[in-house]
Amino acid sequence: MTHTPEYPRILTPPPGPKAKAIVDRDRAWTSPSYIKVSPLAIAGGQGAMVEDVDGNRYIDFMAGIAVSATGYNHPKVVQAIQEQAGKFLHVCGTDFYFEGFAQLAERLARSLPGPNKKRVFLTNSGTEAVDGAIKLARNHTRRASLIAFHGSFHGRSYGGMSLTSSKTKQRRHFGPFVPEVFHIPFANPYRDGGDQAAMASSLHALQELFDHQVSPDEVAGIFLEPIQGEGGYVIPPVGFLKALREICDRHGIMLVADEVQCGVGRTGKMWASEWDGVEPDILCTAKGLGSGMPVGAIIAKESVMSWEAGSHGSTFGGNPVCIAAALATLDIVQDAMPHVRAMGERMLTTLKDMQARHPLIGDVRGRGLMIGVELVKDRATREPYPELIDRMTDRAFRKGLLLLGCGKSTFRLAPPLILNEYDVDTGLAIFDECLKEEERG
Repeated sequence: MTHTPEYPRILTPPPGPKAKAIVDRDRAWTSPSYIKVSPLAIAGGQGAMVEDVDGNRYIDFMAGIAVSATGYNHPKVVQAIQEQAGKFLHVCGTDFYFEGFAQLAERLARSLPGPNKKRVFLTNSGTEAVDGAIKLARNHTRRASLIAFHGSFHGRSYGGMSLTSSKTKQRRHFGPFVPEVFHIPFANPYRDGGDQAAMASSLHALQELFDHQVSPDEVAGIFLEPIQGEGGYVIPPVGFLKALREICDRHGIMLVADEVQCGVGRTGKMWASEWDGVEPDILCTAKGLGSGMPVGAIIAKESVMSWEAGSHGSTFGGNPVCIAAALATLDIVQDAMPHVRAMGERMLTTLKDMQARHPLIGDVRGRGLMIGVELVKDRATREPYPELIDRMTDRAFRKGLLLLGCGKSTFRLAPPLILNEYDVDTGLAIFDECLKEEERG
């Protein structure tokens, strides 16, 4: 007899009484800068299922913004954390040695594509990795200028925020920013009328920048997400990264891949840069690396990671417990790559079928389990529909599905990499039902 999973289930309309008490307390004491997409008060979870404090259960299609790569309570990750916590919680990796630190650095260095030997600096977060990459690019090239793309998100520190160009509210009233940062359009095939037009438009803008604002021999680095995250899960044309690689090589510019959201197996390859066969000079990672534990890294060519001892450091970066989680996560993710690609294809096939039936869906795009579903008011004009994202998020939440938007009006589907066919089919059935209800009014 086949056992039917006991989720999703809604025992009491969320937020239930226990969740509401937590929500009220949170709102009374926490910073108003927190967004709080849904009134979920989590109590635990298993795999791709999350349970709240009132016993409601949800299928998670957003994994804490692509962080919970191995799902909830993966036994190998939990065991690794418990064993390390029983030995020692902290030693400063900037000043002393321990085996896990060296092991993770070697593992990450060997994982990056390309023939050059790599070195690794461990951080607490993606934002710290990006800030460190800014310092590294400037230190190595002895240049000041940086280039990033419209729609990009690189973090909320002053370095990351200066590169970020996703939403004005992320920068509003926080200036002045890090100087000598320039932005150009990202190659967006959906917006720009196809792959060739998108690539030509972006590369033309880069040449215009070189011609009129900053000489290429003054540029330290070009920072890009191989697939934009916060900007709308935008996949550039195949060949775009290679074109940037060639330009960077020609002018001695560092190509910096921000793979904080798209890396660690999210796209069905360990690093999204691999889809273009490109070796970045510097790569930043975090999010899914620790399955929820705060750990990130700067991975760079040995020839590039040339800063002197003491020029960069971190008290907590490379925390022993976080490293144990990361090593376990990498084992799980590496084995899961065929599964990620299979589940991604299953999601994409179903979503493209939905697109044919639902005029509210303007575009479906993705690689592996990094999938964007763009909602529009009119498919002909491609006018975004941001208010529908909010309504659909709430509607799905009350049916037992966790969703998260990005860009102007795109859902980012970034579930745990270990979700199964039941999770995919049941979650997408709820998504389909929500679309039908919206269309009925």
